[in-house]
Amino acid sequence: MTALPPRSAFPPGFLFGAATSSYQIEGHGFGGAGPTHWDTFAATPGNVKGAETGARACDHYHRWAEDLDLVAAAGFESYRFSTSWARVLPEGRGTVNAEGLDFYDRLVDGMLERGLKPALTLYHWELPAALADLGGWRNRDVAQWFGDFTRIIARRLGDRIWSTAPINEPWCVGWLSHFLGLHAPGLRDIRATARAMHHLCLAHGTAIGVLRAEGLTNLGAVCNFEHALPASQSPECETAAKRYDAIFNRFFVEAMFLGRYPEEVLDGFAPHLPRGWEEDFATITAPLDWFGVNYYTAKRIAPAAGPWPGTAERPGPLPKTALGWEICPEGLSHILTRLHHDYTGATPLYVTENGMAAEDPLVHGLCIDEDRIAYLAAHLHACRDAIAAGVPLSGYYAWSLLDNYEWAEGYEGRFGLVHVDFESLQRTPKASYHALSKALER
Repeated sequence: MTALPPRSAFPPGFLFGAATSSYQIEGHGFGGAGPTHWDTFAATPGNVKGAETGARACDHYHRWAEDLDLVAAAGFESYRFSTSWARVLPEGRGTVNAEGLDFYDRLVDGMLERGLKPALTLYHWELPAALADLGGWRNRDVAQWFGDFTRIIARRLGDRIWSTAPINEPWCVGWLSHFLGLHAPGLRDIRATARAMHHLCLAHGTAIGVLRAEGLTNLGAVCNFEHALPASQSPECETAAKRYDAIFNRFFVEAMFLGRYPEEVLDGFAPHLPRGWEEDFATITAPLDWFGVNYYTAKRIAPAAGPWPGTAERPGPLPKTALGWEICPEGLSHILTRLHHDYTGATPLYVTENGMAAEDPLVHGLCIDEDRIAYLAAHLHACRDAIAAGVPLSGYYAWSLLDNYEWAEGYEGRFGLVHVDFESLQRTPKASYHALSKALER
């Protein structure tokens, strides 16, 4: 069995944690939560495998204490979680659902009682349906709506939160959901995409401003990255890969740190961005205390016929996960090194998500997920390589604590360190959980 690098192989103070998200584990049918655009998306035939929803998910809403015990028992120091906008504000604005806010109050206190640093992400994709009706991320007003939600959370939880990031993986919220149509709201519209991606940047900066005004510190951002490789050495593939990289990897980090959008993206977006968009960079570039990197895979990119962006994915030669994602740990060290040199400088970096989907059956009550142990070991070694190259990498969060609702994949594609029986909801730590726990022993 592959050995994970021990805690002692990392610098003193290097933080280890586990990550989850609200809609994927809580059970959105509980506690007075309002409907979200994910409920609508899942109710539309063909969008989600099995038409499955997050109505019950892992029932973390009622089982949170048991789940936090699992985080603490593994030896993690921090727990990365998210708040559901529609649980706190069922209409997205207006009256607060006291029961929802109380839930997060108990959850944060539960982390502190177990010695865990609460790492909060304000938004992980569950937009209230009432705001989707008003255009959602296409509507410029969403930045102010999100700022108001941020203020409510900051005033209730801010005195106990260790770190805060406004929006998880804005590429998924913008491009995957409005251009590719694979996540809620399921649009395929370039104008909607350009506006959603710009408004995500504006909402991020607005939220950072609100958090600073409310006295919160240790504020960051969490973006997802893929190692974008040309499918061949042809000039056409090189050009396509650079364009894909600009959309996926450069758009949000350049906005936040350099106050601009990549020219390769403006080639397609310029006619569709809202009037006066350049003036918003004063808000978007709000200073950050850290930057989070979600990394899973590499992509091989080739040119494609048709309109902009004219890119297509091609299968790569490396082993794949259960979702067909190529396993490329050297891509993580490349991304971390590149971010440090080109954008973030001395700003501390965290790997805020990293993990793999597998089938993970229970056999005689055990899940021997050696493939996940090998994946985690390889990516932790990639983290060490980045640190050795001078990257100020300060922590690593495994995705995910629990098998959960995997969005358009429904309940397929298990990412958890802990197996969840979605009938009985029984939790069973996998071999990867025990291997990490051993590696994290002091």
